[in-house]
Amino acid sequence: MTLLHLPIPPEVKMIYLDNGATSFPKPQEVYTRMDTFYRSAGVNPGRSGFDLCLEAGSLVDDTRRLLCDFFGGTDPNRLVFGLNSTDALNLAIWGSLQPGDHVVTTHLEHNATLRPLWKLEQEGSPVDWVDFDATGYVDPAEVIRRFRPETKACVMNHASNVIGTVQDAATIGAACRERGIRFILDVSQSAGMVPVKMDELNADIVCFTGHKSLMGPMGIGGMYVREGVEVRRTRAGGTGVKSIQRQHLDEYPYRMEYGTPNLPGIAGLNAGVRWVNELGLSTIHHHEMVLWRRLRDALREIEGVRLYCAEDIPGRERISVLSFNVEGMEAADVGTMLDVDHNIACRTGLHCTPMVHEHLGTAAIHGAVRFGIGAFNHAEHIEAAIEGVREIAAGRRRRAAKLETTSA
Repeated sequence: MTLLHLPIPPEVKMIYLDNGATSFPKPQEVYTRMDTFYRSAGVNPGRSGFDLCLEAGSLVDDTRRLLCDFFGGTDPNRLVFGLNSTDALNLAIWGSLQPGDHVVTTHLEHNATLRPLWKLEQEGSPVDWVDFDATGYVDPAEVIRRFRPETKACVMNHASNVIGTVQDAATIGAACRERGIRFILDVSQSAGMVPVKMDELNADIVCFTGHKSLMGPMGIGGMYVREGVEVRRTRAGGTGVKSIQRQHLDEYPYRMEYGTPNLPGIAGLNAGVRWVNELGLSTIHHHEMVLWRRLRDALREIEGVRLYCAEDIPGRERISVLSFNVEGMEAADVGTMLDVDHNIACRTGLHCTPMVHEHLGTAAIHGAVRFGIGAFNHAEHIEAAIEGVREIAAGRRRRAAKLETTSA
């Protein structure tokens, strides 16, 4: 399988390796669809019966069907739109749990999951936090061991945004299904990189964002709720239908959607998912992981560079994010040097995942540097990143040697 070599728009002037935060650039089809659709049919869908309103509603319905199929769902109406994964996870968590309910989660979680669960914990909900091993994977048996008769939910991410490990969600989900425990899966990083199918993962709810590997714009995301699973409403508002009814609607998708939808975002997400489907997940993932392994193998040979959970483990999946530090340097300083001196964009800090960095021992040194490889990256980008890190590490060694000589 050959590597992709997708054209970079001329207005993109830097090497972008921050695709773990958001994919950039987007496929041209995404920009075009958002612009043309919003210009031609940018009206409020579902609120009236004129032609443009029906066209806008048709786009929303088409995107529901597209994503329902993408996630292996059975009812497009149970694909509900929101702002992003954080929004969806809040709806799923607060709509599934109440103070006092027992929850199991992991140390790999993003603050989108951690903070709602921390709040529940403060309000009296016992929460078990399962750690990951030295390779970056959570042992499903340890998660299952934490289940109690009173456990109401297991909430976890599918792929880590810091170390890139893809967890064995299917095994955990099967154990949840057997015990009547709700399994809420955060697929922010995995959707668009590896297959995410409800039945294969035994998920009750998957929460997604559109702006990462689904190649859509920011501000659009949502969740799919499996048939037979009900989420308690925690909001209420306009739906555009049954306006005489005082109580918010019970039926999906209106049950979990509130107010005017992000129509330009839905248009862009529609185009992004179609682009992903056309190229194929396996093609995109292969391309990104070939580049990832070249980057990983080269960085591990540079003196003073430390990688985190970057081993290939037989039978385990991973995605194309790579975190590292340069010995004796703040991650933020390395990121600034990559930007200013090498024209490379990356992410530094704690990546909204404090427990990951506490486990890795990087919280005390303000986190790590993260490269996130995407479909639009080329081999030349990876070579530039390798050279940039090599120069930064070499400069650090020279400064350290000079300081040692001066002190002597």
